[in-house]
Amino acid sequence: METLTPLLLLLLLLSLLPFLTLLLKRKHNSTCYILNYECYKPSEALKLDTSASCKVVLRNPNLGWEQYKFLLKTIISSGLGEETYSPPSVVAGREADPSLLDSLQELDHIFFQTLDSLFAKSRISPQEIDILVVNVSLLSPSPSLSSRIINRYKMRPDVKAFNFSGMGCSASLIAVDLVRHLFKVYANALAVVVSTESLGPNWYRGVDKSMMLSNCLFRSGGCSMLLTNRSDFRDRAILKLNHLVRTHFGANDEAHNCCIQVEDDEGYPGFRLTKKLTTAAAKVFVINLKVLLPKILPVSEIIRFGFVYLRSGKKKQLMELLGGAGGLNLKSGVDHFCIHPGGRAVIDGVGKSLGLSEYDLEPARMALHRFGNTSAGGLWYVLGYMEAKKRLKKGDRIMMISFGAGFKCNNCLWEVLRDLDDPNVWEDCIDRYPPKSLANPFAEKYSWINDECLSFIRIEDCVFSSCAS
Repeated sequence: METLTPLLLLLLLLSLLPFLTLLLKRKHNSTCYILNYECYKPSEALKLDTSASCKVVLRNPNLGWEQYKFLLKTIISSGLGEETYSPPSVVAGREADPSLLDSLQELDHIFFQTLDSLFAKSRISPQEIDILVVNVSLLSPSPSLSSRIINRYKMRPDVKAFNFSGMGCSASLIAVDLVRHLFKVYANALAVVVSTESLGPNWYRGVDKSMMLSNCLFRSGGCSMLLTNRSDFRDRAILKLNHLVRTHFGANDEAHNCCIQVEDDEGYPGFRLTKKLTTAAAKVFVINLKVLLPKILPVSEIIRFGFVYLRSGKKKQLMELLGGAGGLNLKSGVDHFCIHPGGRAVIDGVGKSLGLSEYDLEPARMALHRFGNTSAGGLWYVLGYMEAKKRLKKGDRIMMISFGAGFKCNNCLWEVLRDLDDPNVWEDCIDRYPPKSLANPFAEKYSWINDECLSFIRIEDCVFSSCAS
């Protein structure tokens, strides 16, 4: 019997070997690296400066003085500058009746410019791609948008393609999360994520103020990313995904309806942003941070904060303690904050909640000023600003913070694998940022619209010299 015991142990170990091998393989495959990313840079002809914006506004016969006052106030306070970009159909004056061809060509420009650059920069052939994820919330044609990319680049028949719609501004991190999970199944894989939005066919033409906001904030943009779990590519990678937490607050009716695609009372389609959005964002942000922060902060900081929280008598909310004196020190686990540039109110709210400095908020503010709210692609313009300013050093940790329709909050933590200094999409303007002033020129040129003495004038009788072509 004694001689059988070692033999039985050996047989037991041999039987467990496949299971142990599988565990080690899954742990290895779960690694997610970013090799490169490329943000979309439209042509100069698509710039939506003050003059071009004025032309677009005046083409809408439904607008009156009250709507002009609202638009002026919104644009001035939006945080957008003079160099954001508009969809081609809007610049061409076809925003009232865009065709399907217009919509597809708008996306093709973004897809193919960023992917051509991404493949060339990474020295990777499209035929090497194993996984393709495309996210565009407001357009879902058939064949799918991912199929258009597969056809253009003649990708392999066994490429695993996924197409997201309706996911909103936080869609790119949802796509990254999907890739992360697929990497657990597919070893030594290369994945491409394409994140952008279809703006042309969704340009609002009515007078509902909650729906006019989207025209003032959203601009053309997008990004393509190349990810891998291949260990032999680690030396080529720029970022490693350490943690990602997704939170969906859609069970709450107010949160579900605060950011939604609808038709107004006159039948004009558009995207409605209600006053409940900031409340929904704050609530879902807290839920997300309760899961994410214990994963990214050192144990000593968690314990210290626990004592602070108990001393407060549990009367204060988590967000109050985060931004307050003696609150949670996020800098103990995070070096940079990559905040979705959804609008000045979004950036201000996150900054106040987390007790961030103007230095921390600068990348998001500058991305909003230069490119506007580019929806799902916005985070990567913020990251590009950090890289162009040479802020990102090996070992740094970047917290990405995103919000989207649903209502969703998706946040993650990246680790920088080497010093980064590519000027990327910011190459032609990074030396001008941050500007001395973020004041919008609309305030100076069109402040007279607020003059009550002029309210009797018909807008069609006015001559706008700066809008003359």
